[in-house]
Amino acid sequence: MAGVTLDKVRKIYAGGVEAVKGISLEIPDGNFTVLLGPSGCGKSTLLRMIAGLEEISGGSVSIGGRIVNDVEPADRDIAMVFQNYALYPHMSVYDNMAYGLRNRRMPKDEIERRVMDAARLLAIEPYLQRKPRALSGGQRQRVAMGRAIVREPAAFLFDEPLSNLDAKLRVQMRLEIRKLHNRLKATSIFVTHDQVEAMTLADQVVVMNAGTVEQAGAPLEIYRRPASRFVATFVGAPAMNLFAGTVTVRGRVALPGGGELAYNAPDFGAAPGQAVEVGLRAEDAKVDFESPAAPQLDWDVTEELGPTRLLHGTIGTAPFILAMPADIDSPAKRIPIGAAPAMVHLFDPATGKSLRTG
Repeated sequence: MAGVTLDKVRKIYAGGVEAVKGISLEIPDGNFTVLLGPSGCGKSTLLRMIAGLEEISGGSVSIGGRIVNDVEPADRDIAMVFQNYALYPHMSVYDNMAYGLRNRRMPKDEIERRVMDAARLLAIEPYLQRKPRALSGGQRQRVAMGRAIVREPAAFLFDEPLSNLDAKLRVQMRLEIRKLHNRLKATSIFVTHDQVEAMTLADQVVVMNAGTVEQAGAPLEIYRRPASRFVATFVGAPAMNLFAGTVTVRGRVALPGGGELAYNAPDFGAAPGQAVEVGLRAEDAKVDFESPAAPQLDWDVTEELGPTRLLHGTIGTAPFILAMPADIDSPAKRIPIGAAPAMVHLFDPATGKSLRTG
């Protein structure tokens, strides 16, 4: 296996459209990194440049310490799993998995060993003589993964491989991919727009936006310490509540609709009188009848999510969602809201960047 290093990688299309804007990123050997972002943010383009399917406009890509900018895809020692499976319909499962190895003129007994090892690992031994049309979507995706595994590559690249599966199967395949990674300890790069896939699969999440990296880090770090307004609202469901505020004294912020929230002053470089954007996740907010300065939530719509109930309303004129256990009766239509200071975030209203310093 091998690590992957990106150094100021750029992609500029005809007409001067810059899809990837000088991204530098370190993916350690054996790491499972997820490139997460909305459609058009450049994540698939970046993956295709690593694979050699897109020409690099600037910077360098290294795999295992070797710069591969001018190396053909077949010689980069990577294996790719696509969204649409890309299986040969006229070949059996066995032949689909063995095809690339035969093209490399690998000995027959070695091909047999690799295919059977991968089939056992993926629990597709009973299907080896079937054609792809006789398989379910999940089974076809296993075959596509098996075709990658038999290559024994330096790195695996996954381009939204679960997008064509139904919701139940996506959950199952997500778990299987993570188990597979735990067994193989292979360097893996996985592209998705689904934050749940990113949070459950990744060792490292790379949140992309408009061709740049907004933040890279462990899943819980991304969730608990978002580096920008974009990350705060893209990662998490429902999205983080945001509203305007003004720091009154260090450690307290006033809201335009009335009331104040406390925040951890050592964590943020905000000065008294400074205008800020206040962030608070729905699950971190709580009903607070003890504080006379608590902001007031006026709510009018509920969503029942099984164990959780979401109350939708406004604080002042800003939309706000409160999450609470479903077994607690819905409170009055106007309720005071509080939060632990460590759960309150401050962002720069102009740049959208977190004001966190600690």
